[in-house]
Amino acid sequence: MDKSTIEALEIALEATPENLLLRRQIADGYFNIKEFEKAKNHYTILLQQSPDKDTKLALIKCYQKLGNFSTGLIIAEEMLTEDRSSEMMVIYIQLLIDDGQNSEAIEQYKAFQMQHEEWYNENLEYQLKIDSSGNPHGLEGEIGGEAYDPFLEKPSIDFSHVGGMDQVKDEIKMKIIHPLQNPDLYKAYGKKAGGGILMYGPPGCGKTYLSKATAGEIQSKFLTVGIEDTVDMWMGNSEKNLHAKFEIARGNSPCVMFFDEIDALGSKRNDLKQSAGRNIINQFLKEMDGIDSNNDGLLILGATNSPWHMDSAFLRPGRFDRIIFVPPPDQEAREKILKLMLADKPVEKIDYGKIASKTNEFSGADISALIDLTIEEKLRSSMKTGKIEPIRTKEIITQIKRVRPSTKDWFNTARNYALYSNNSGIYDDIVDYLKL
Repeated sequence: MDKSTIEALEIALEATPENLLLRRQIADGYFNIKEFEKAKNHYTILLQQSPDKDTKLALIKCYQKLGNFSTGLIIAEEMLTEDRSSEMMVIYIQLLIDDGQNSEAIEQYKAFQMQHEEWYNENLEYQLKIDSSGNPHGLEGEIGGEAYDPFLEKPSIDFSHVGGMDQVKDEIKMKIIHPLQNPDLYKAYGKKAGGGILMYGPPGCGKTYLSKATAGEIQSKFLTVGIEDTVDMWMGNSEKNLHAKFEIARGNSPCVMFFDEIDALGSKRNDLKQSAGRNIINQFLKEMDGIDSNNDGLLILGATNSPWHMDSAFLRPGRFDRIIFVPPPDQEAREKILKLMLADKPVEKIDYGKIASKTNEFSGADISALIDLTIEEKLRSSMKTGKIEPIRTKEIITQIKRVRPSTKDWFNTARNYALYSNNSGIYDDIVDYLKL
């Protein structure tokens, strides 16, 4: 079907706008001749008239072609609540890859494969560089002369993308960034580039994002390490996995290693009933000390929501000798976060200060949830009108009542530790923040 035929069909559609079959032919026709914007507009109207799976999939394909992967992800996530077929998972994971979320794509691939042991997708595995069992290639080998890991990346963000958190960024600069930028000066004082910083605070306040931005600030590699990448049911394998991760980071120096939820790996040894748990902690401490290896240029960032569960051995000088409280964003930081999150969205007359003033105690994740809820409402109205509807201040404020600040429960727990278990002064920042 050529363009002139499609345009003739559009004239006919004006007389019978409820003709779904005709509109579908027009939408498919525009898609086939690669006029994806016009195809998207017709599919959007079709979705309002008849919200079937095929129309949703066609709309997702349009957003993929137009490079609007985030919107395609929203539709795919909604579809997954009702349809978790392998077809839908392939579409969803491909969207994550297209959107640059490779780590999340690998996690989703591995999780789905655990539920369906015989399932695999060769194309996705090739893109994600994982083997048919969902495991990363290269933990024992090299690619291009360097140790390789699919979670090893070079972030495109830096501190300019982080809203607020100036005190935290200054600490990281002194410990990590300045030594790398001024090696001779630090060497004169006997200071090496490297070491560890432990960040703690309520969940969703930007600890992971800040760690990635740290790597971007110094243009180094960034390696995320989670408990699921390390702990193994077989005796001794967990220690080997952890050592392999450190070796990958050392082989890509300078490298920022980020341990999320590090309390899961570094719990107090007295609390562990099994020797396996103690062994992995001892291995972790050995790797941090660099007893058998050179850790120069290896930068270790740990994040935890529960510092009170950490083994004290991690907190001694030479290991995590900087312990930084990462609080919820203040008014200025919330405004900047809102601006960053809405930067590429269709907006109209946004009063960032007004929204920020009504989101006290919100974490960065809470603000993200707020924006997601607002976008979902705008998508519904846009599908009805068939055009992009701009986001306005009042619509964001309307959604605030649907988001409960996730930081409240954390501070209820932290208050007790700050008042009654603070002999070392580790929680002084919480005392100051809560004005106890």
